[in-house]
Amino acid sequence: MEQAPEPAPVAAAQVAPVIEAPARAEPAPVVEAPRFNAAYLNNPPPAYPLAARRRGIEGRVLVRAEIQADGSCSRVELKKTSGFDPLDQAALEAVRKWHFVPAKKGAQAVTAWVEVPITFKLEN
Repeated sequence: MEQAPEPAPVAAAQVAPVIEAPARAEPAPVVEAPRFNAAYLNNPPPAYPLAARRRGIEGRVLVRAEIQADGSCSRVELKKTSGFDPLDQAALEAVRKWHFVPAKKGAQAVTAWVEVPITFKLEN
């Protein structure tokens, strides 16, 4: 009796594992800080307190302000005092009323903090 020939061995197919490339993360949008010095904003300078003016007091105040997406100022804090409370208060009051170019994250306006230096200097 004749034997049937053995089937030829079937080569095993090599299956390479599918490795998916990680999804490309979008680059983080650039965050642009709020600005208070844009010429078209017309923010008035703070009133120079009369008591400071009479006493010849000058100084620099650093105000920290939270700016909303619409450019309005929602909160102010004294970051660095001038050493004379009336100058500090005049700076805080003025910045609270100012309008700003809001911060942007990519193309979207966002809430952010900005530091605003205010210098009180008497002119001759």
